[in-house]
Amino acid sequence: MSETLVINEIYLSVQGESTWAGLPCVFVRLTACNLRCSYCDTAYAFTDGREMTLVDILARVTELAKPFATQIQTAAARLPLVELTGGEPLWQKNSLPLMRSLCDAGFCVLLETSGALDIAPVDARVKRIMDLKCPSSGESKRNRRENLQHLKHTDEVKFVIGTQEDYQWAKEIVLTRKLAEICPVLFSWVAPLLPRQQDKSLRKVPAGQTPISRQELVEKIIADALPVRFQLQMHKFIWPPDQKGV
Repeated sequence: MSETLVINEIYLSVQGESTWAGLPCVFVRLTACNLRCSYCDTAYAFTDGREMTLVDILARVTELAKPFATQIQTAAARLPLVELTGGEPLWQKNSLPLMRSLCDAGFCVLLETSGALDIAPVDARVKRIMDLKCPSSGESKRNRRENLQHLKHTDEVKFVIGTQEDYQWAKEIVLTRKLAEICPVLFSWVAPLLPRQQDKSLRKVPAGQTPISRQELVEKIIADALPVRFQLQMHKFIWPPDQKGV
């Protein structure tokens, strides 16, 4: 079988999330996802895409990164970063050899993954940014808890928080599992979806949950002295919140 992937889009922008936020990044968005989180803002990637070979994907990433080749690089990593996102990148098995190829080419590779699939086979050089799905996502039962034992200091764990119940759930896991001693922990506020982003296939927020504002979330983090990093999706403040390719 030829090594191909179904790709939704490949583009150069600025990393909007994680501890890598603000740095130039080439995004490789893969098509398809096995989850339907209530707050998903990239439902267009569930089905839209075209088949590309790994060779062609690497060539496109290299082309977009070319202007940076003559620039002085940061001490931490070569720029631009390259991130596999989705959809769910690990849903397509050939994402694994693609990440290896990107690492072999000298790129600093990030993986955005839902946490519902096994992260163990991912190349050790890849920085894995793994979600733990909170109750309001409607998909918290899909969390693969076995992934926690594979986390390293180069990885990051992200909780997307939209309700008071999400916060309490995330807080308990962070403290009982001592996640901050393993890797950076991110608390990301759920930005409300625009009407055209509200795909009919998404899960509903379970009944009885109380929404939390971004201010309330920050104030709770401070009051509870949690060892976590609050984040917003930076790109949504630079461009329209539903603009693609940014």
